Amino acid sequence: MSSESKESGQALVIGAGPAGLMAAEELARAGLKVTVAEAKPTVGRKFLMAGKSGLNLTKDEPLKVLLAAYAEAAPWLQPMIKAFDAQAIQDWARALDQEVFTGSTGRVFPKAMKASPLLRAWLRRLDELGVKFSTRWRWTGWSDGVAQFETPDGSREIAADVTILALGGASWARLGSDGEWHGILAAQGVDLAAFAPANAGVRVLWSPHMAQVLGQPLKNVAFTAGPYVSRGEAVISRQGLEGGGIYSVSRGVREGHALSVDLFPDQSLEQITTRLTRPRGKTSLSNHLRKVLKPGAARMALLNEFGRPLPSDPAALAAMIKTLPVTHTGLAPLDQAISTAGGVTRSALDDGLMLTAMPGVFCAGEMLDWEAPTGGYLLTACLATGRWAGQAAVRHLQGKQP
Repeated sequence: MSSESKESGQALVIGAGPAGLMAAEELARAGLKVTVAEAKPTVGRKFLMAGKSGLNLTKDEPLKVLLAAYAEAAPWLQPMIKAFDAQAIQDWARALDQEVFTGSTGRVFPKAMKASPLLRAWLRRLDELGVKFSTRWRWTGWSDGVAQFETPDGSREIAADVTILALGGASWARLGSDGEWHGILAAQGVDLAAFAPANAGVRVLWSPHMAQVLGQPLKNVAFTAGPYVSRGEAVISRQGLEGGGIYSVSRGVREGHALSVDLFPDQSLEQITTRLTRPRGKTSLSNHLRKVLKPGAARMALLNEFGRPLPSDPAALAAMIKTLPVTHTGLAPLDQAISTAGGVTRSALDDGLMLTAMPGVFCAGEMLDWEAPTGGYLLTACLATGRWAGQAAVRHLQGKQP
């Protein structure tokens, strides 16, 4: 039989991703005793994974443009992101002795191009502030308002004056975001939106002739799915299409819009038609295409995959090239998505991100019902909402004191 013990403290943060760590920092700065409980053996696992290809901290662009990435959630997130915007995030990183730079697209990265130096510096700061970490502590809910945990040493309890939940969404479960909290909060009467994949790849059942281009990038193309358009790059993977270019329109696919790709977005329909109208003599249509458009192997393979039999009429072929329908079987499974749509709804929270059904319990990060494309927007909102919830929790606790 597992042993049980009970601990008390002023502030409890459950989840040690960027939102949870930012909330813990705000709580500790206010002089509170802070415990961070994390189910995994180490903290910031998804944060570290995101940094393997270069940690994209934020997007350096005007606030109005930055907020537009959050679509219908923008009015809700606006005060939080305004209070901790792209410039503030850069200043925060520099205060941790992590120099940053802005790329040509406005994306901001640490000069180290990795997450680990930033995370180590951040954890040192939290340690100096007195934040206590309890890893391998899996939260299982509450009993009489006291948080319950399963740990390697048996059952544990923490009675906190304020609690911040920063449990992530439901993608990349092996890194800690398994979404199991959904059922716990639902049982407490919290209004929740169903999980759905966001920033997900598109699954395609390729024909055998695509084997020669698997793993190749699709550059200089534009994807469209309903109102969502992206000029980003994609990769032809064994499972389908992956990468930022396709992730940005995955919401449109999820909503049921047809997916198409413009293979030459920098050329107009008229320009392509003119090129295709050039005399080709006895040259095959495929070789004619290669000669006058120079599509490269990846784009040519995609055109043949989704367009055959190719129309011989130049105008019809040009129209197909500009709006090539992509036949697919849907998005990648939720656990393989970069991020998650759905979660705790706006109606379940007050302006400080406190659950109206559970006073003293706040939520932050990806477990909130918002979504955004990759490119710095996800981490920006996680950091901003974590900071906002931490500060609101401090005010809530101070308001209860004489």
